[in-house]
Amino acid sequence: MKINGIQKLTLLDFPQHVACTVFSAGCDLRCPFCHNAGLVRGGAPEAMTEEEFFAFLKKRTGTLDGVAFTGGEPLIQEGFVEFALRVRELGFAVKLDTNGTFPDRLRRAIDAGAVDYVAMDVKNSPGKYALTCGVKVDVARVSESAAMLISGDTDYEFRTTVVHGFHEAHDFELIGEWMSGAKRYFLQQFRDSGQLLGGGPVKMTPPSREEMECFADILRRTIPTVELRGV
Repeated sequence: MKINGIQKLTLLDFPQHVACTVFSAGCDLRCPFCHNAGLVRGGAPEAMTEEEFFAFLKKRTGTLDGVAFTGGEPLIQEGFVEFALRVRELGFAVKLDTNGTFPDRLRRAIDAGAVDYVAMDVKNSPGKYALTCGVKVDVARVSESAAMLISGDTDYEFRTTVVHGFHEAHDFELIGEWMSGAKRYFLQQFRDSGQLLGGGPVKMTPPSREEMECFADILRRTIPTVELRGV
């Protein structure tokens, strides 16, 4: 597995864990509001080798208790499951951030016991996925991943980064119907990191707190726990 970046300590990325975050390059989507443009395009240099990472991790035993994998899209990496299993064998919990477009690989990771927690992005209501992701998306595959998590035993969350120009109240009515049965959902307020992927005709701005609260209330009609992040 290629390691294209590492944050050696985070208290935010993995709920209830003191963790490090591993960044991998490459993604099948091109969301204009993505703040990891260098990783998405796949051109970021490797930050360390696998063996250097495991040497680092062994030194952090007793300080860290988790590893969060993000990207890009980690499931693009062919060796993700084997790499994550090595992490778990050392006694660390594993969190996976994914966009849900690789249900077969997600199933393999879950069945192998390679992940303890999955954070899956729901980019928008089904009819606006291509607009929001910058490419055509097989929404049925996203639905398959979501259903897998909702019906399974692996802990998870769904989350949407909310952006003016892409999201409005009706989208969250449709998302609430689509993700009905989910136990936990987060709405993240868009912020311009200065390193956005960009492109496309939509002007991107952050919604207000009042709008975020309104969208959260819509989701609460079908999802019991809905919280805001970054507001």
